[in-house]
Amino acid sequence: MKQGNQPSGVPSGLPFTVDATWTSEQALAVWDLLDDLRDRVWTHYGLAIQNLMREQRVTYEPLDDFDQDLPF
Repeated sequence: MKQGNQPSGVPSGLPFTVDATWTSEQALAVWDLLDDLRDRVWTHYGLAIQNLMREQRVTYEPLDDFDQDLPF
């Protein structure tokens, strides 16, 4: 099986496969668990996560070459 990057973009992590024999109820239970975990992490770390994501994703380019005549 080909391993791709995680949704986070991190190329490594815990090797994990979803069991193809799960019932719909089992899959929903896992989904609910992850959703609850996400909510709890966000409640505690939300502001810190937002700040870190902003630092990681915002690029600061010098405006020396900025052309004032551009329409956008």
